[in-house]
Amino acid sequence: MKTAVIFSVFAASASAFAPAASKPSFNRSPALNGVPLANGAMEFDRVCREWRCKYTGDKATSESLEAISKVVDEYLPTIKGISDGVKVNRLVCGSCLDFKLMITVPLDDFGPWEESGHAPEAEFLEKLKAIDGVSQVETQTITNVEI
Repeated sequence: MKTAVIFSVFAASASAFAPAASKPSFNRSPALNGVPLANGAMEFDRVCREWRCKYTGDKATSESLEAISKVVDEYLPTIKGISDGVKVNRLVCGSCLDFKLMITVPLDDFGPWEESGHAPEAEFLEKLKAIDGVSQVETQTITNVEI
């Protein structure tokens, strides 16, 4: 009898670790007015312009990274005025010495911004290039969607 009770308790608790009968379904909400990619398997409704470079020194004490930060502070109000829906992300990698500023706008706002040369991109990048220890100043346009 004692064995039967122990076995039934074990069997009941072990079922919590059994694989589910079917995989859960994850619903991606489609992007409103999204542009399809990959035969409709993906879409995007925002476009990101990435400004990036390499800096020198340790991330905690880097003079070039500090100078980059001052340029970002100088241009941030202008960047945030690009679009009502703009999102700005700063990324810093301490191991590969990457600095990235990602400016993401709604799809409808990207065309006019692109036609303006992604202002203030040219000025911003020239200031980065003038900083001692900064190299590989580049840009990239990337599609974006929240999933």
